[in-house]
Amino acid sequence: MKLHRRAGEWSTITPSDAGWRYLTFGVERVATVEGETGSEEFVLVLLEGACTISGDGFAFELGPRAGVFEQLPWTVYLPRDTPYRIEGDAELAIASAPVERRLEPILQRPEEVEVEVRGAGNATRQINNMIQPGFPAERLLVVEVLTPSGSWSSYPPHKHDEERPPDEVKLEEVYYYRAPAEPAFAFQRLYSPQHDVDETWAVRGGDVVLVPYGYHPFTAAPGYDFYYLNALAAIEWWSPASAFR
Repeated sequence: MKLHRRAGEWSTITPSDAGWRYLTFGVERVATVEGETGSEEFVLVLLEGACTISGDGFAFELGPRAGVFEQLPWTVYLPRDTPYRIEGDAELAIASAPVERRLEPILQRPEEVEVEVRGAGNATRQINNMIQPGFPAERLLVVEVLTPSGSWSSYPPHKHDEERPPDEVKLEEVYYYRAPAEPAFAFQRLYSPQHDVDETWAVRGGDVVLVPYGYHPFTAAPGYDFYYLNALAAIEWWSPASAFR
């Protein structure tokens, strides 16, 4: 299984493509789109632009957002069995996973995002906590991380491939990266003695890395800040301890 996909080499990561059970992830430029969530809950994050997401009994205005480095996100949660329509000019990150319960649609505005500065020294980073433990979603977890030039995040290294609550729970995870300029790059490491994996990739804007297991620290090369979006799906359930970034 190829864990690092470069920009242009992927469009949507599906469970069969990733070799796991639940998480689907993609990034789309949309104008007018109609769809239905089926048996899955959806989380849509506005990366850039503006749009309306509407359906039976709801109409959410998102944006404008100039970009992931300039402004905080607008995020929409759509429950299973929900027809929807998207209109506008926007780039959206879309995560989904199968669930049992049908909850309520929710719009999370930028002022409702819990912004946290975590770490210290060259492991300081900004966390935009969106779909977090306590949010009324059944399986999905979504967060944005802004890592300053030359700094580390997802650090100290952590993993979530064992069911040991409350210290660790099993999660399927995607890292989706954005860079402020073409020359910018960063390094993503993924290692697991248990799975005999030890890889380090140079990642650029638009790349994605799959994290089915193992420790996964990240560092931005000096010169440019870096952004990534984490979309995660719980195998059983998630707890606050599992959300360490």
